[in-house]
Amino acid sequence: MADDRLIVALDVPNVVQGLALAERLGDAVSFYKIGLGMLTGGGLALANELKQDHGKRIFLDMKLFDISATVEAAVRGLAQFNLDFLTVHGDPHVVRAAKEGAAGSDTKILAVTILTSLDRSDLDDCLIRDGAIPDLVVERAARALEAGADGVISSPQEAAMIRALPQAEGRLIVTPGVRPTGAASGDQKRIATPRQAITDGADHIVVGRPIWQHQDPRAAAQMVLSELP
Repeated sequence: MADDRLIVALDVPNVVQGLALAERLGDAVSFYKIGLGMLTGGGLALANELKQDHGKRIFLDMKLFDISATVEAAVRGLAQFNLDFLTVHGDPHVVRAAKEGAAGSDTKILAVTILTSLDRSDLDDCLIRDGAIPDLVVERAARALEAGADGVISSPQEAAMIRALPQAEGRLIVTPGVRPTGAASGDQKRIATPRQAITDGADHIVVGRPIWQHQDPRAAAQMVLSELP
């Protein structure tokens, strides 16, 4: 069985390409992330096919945010598919509603703290209060975990600080913004290598473009896995 600490982001346009990539990766990868970008391209159908027919674990990255009743209803609908992880924004009212919606399922609710593509100037543009990003991420993570989140999404650079929180005991930390040694950073601004992310406390790392854009995705995935401690 493949090391499920690696989650490969299927950031391709549609089901056909997603299935083709999963077939190329084969038994090298056991955990996939499907996000909003593929929702209109049959993302939910792909999630179910990979889960039910191929035995893969699935991280549905929807980053839900709305009023409590709507979040609860949306999560209840998604939880019927019994996928492994589902993301919501880390605001406490959103997390509490998502946990209500996921009740009775095995779907774990992961809270988004601050997107790994954002830096302080981006937060200023969004009127987010002053403070260093790592401090804000840790505070948001603590509040989300207190509200019942099963884990958090954070950049690798904040993983160690979140892991040190008393609220993080027994909870998951999943880190996008991971780039293998020598890979381009792309639009991610707060990045680390796979080894560093796991060493700093992440349970799972999410890697997309360095794998699916590679001419040999399976070899690229195996290279990432070889970097894990």
